[in-house]
Amino acid sequence: MKQQNQFIGQSGAFLDAVERASRAATLSRPVLVIGERGTGKELIAERLHRLSDRWEEPLVTMNCAALPETLIEAELFGHEQGAFTGATRARVGRFEEADRGTLFLDELGTLSMGAQERLLRAVEYGEVTRIGSSRPQRVDVRIVAATNEDLPRRAEEGTFRPDLLDRLSFEVITLPPLRVREGDIGVLAEHFGRRMAAELGWEEWPGFAQHVGEAMENHPWPGNVRELRNVVERAIYRWDNWEQPVSEMVFDPFESPWKPRGSVAPGPSAASPQATAQPAATSTRFDQVDDLRAAVDAHERAILEHALGANRWNQRQTARALGLSYDQLRHAIKKHGLMEDGD
Repeated sequence: MKQQNQFIGQSGAFLDAVERASRAATLSRPVLVIGERGTGKELIAERLHRLSDRWEEPLVTMNCAALPETLIEAELFGHEQGAFTGATRARVGRFEEADRGTLFLDELGTLSMGAQERLLRAVEYGEVTRIGSSRPQRVDVRIVAATNEDLPRRAEEGTFRPDLLDRLSFEVITLPPLRVREGDIGVLAEHFGRRMAAELGWEEWPGFAQHVGEAMENHPWPGNVRELRNVVERAIYRWDNWEQPVSEMVFDPFESPWKPRGSVAPGPSAASPQATAQPAATSTRFDQVDDLRAAVDAHERAILEHALGANRWNQRQTARALGLSYDQLRHAIKKHGLMEDGD
């Protein structure tokens, strides 16, 4: 397995999910994997396949949400030439591609009721019929499906077939979100940090400053492990001193005081000294301005003071928060006679 697909963690909730996947892998029964985005559902599917007796056969993946409803059934079951407009040649579907192997259906909850019905027949009888054909074909496929939706509730509401849910849930593996995986955030951050440092050619890995580690532990991680990896790799990419621990980290790369008007401001993006600065509020009345240059200078100074304070006078970090170069920020500090408390 590729390095990026390694399972890393030590929390009980995480290890329990991995162990359940290892046990389920030995049986060619359907498995339903449930978890928030970024929790590693595809990694569990890979584990179920690699540890099964089908490991030498194909592992075929299909994201059910990535295709329009009109193409889902053609992708799953294939089609014959001329079956519909644009079908200039016959094409095998994912079931046939995965014959004797494993078919991983991600975002299962997005399937239409019609596609669910045909999927149910394929799972029950081990047969698929291409669109435009009347001849069923036998397939031997192990189904692993994943979703971040509450499918039992969907079944009660009538938007998901309960009989399909029953067929796919021989085993249900629910992945814990990163925020409850006690002790795993630091372990994962170190792993991603070392890997990124090596990719950038750093001579050694300096680790994270204490306040950065605390900020990571306190962040809610709505994007889970995928978000953590992006945040860590971005922080190291932006860090320019591999001899010192990484002490700047921005959780929300879209946060900026210059965001277009009308956009919805997200919640706090960092609980640390490196939080992205916001410009200070001003009570300036435009109809009372009699010296435009002085008013602009005063407003610019207020923004600079607020940004520097929010970033504990770390000038490089403040420059990033304001969308300025380091030299531009230094010039502005000098222009306004602000004290230069850090670099």
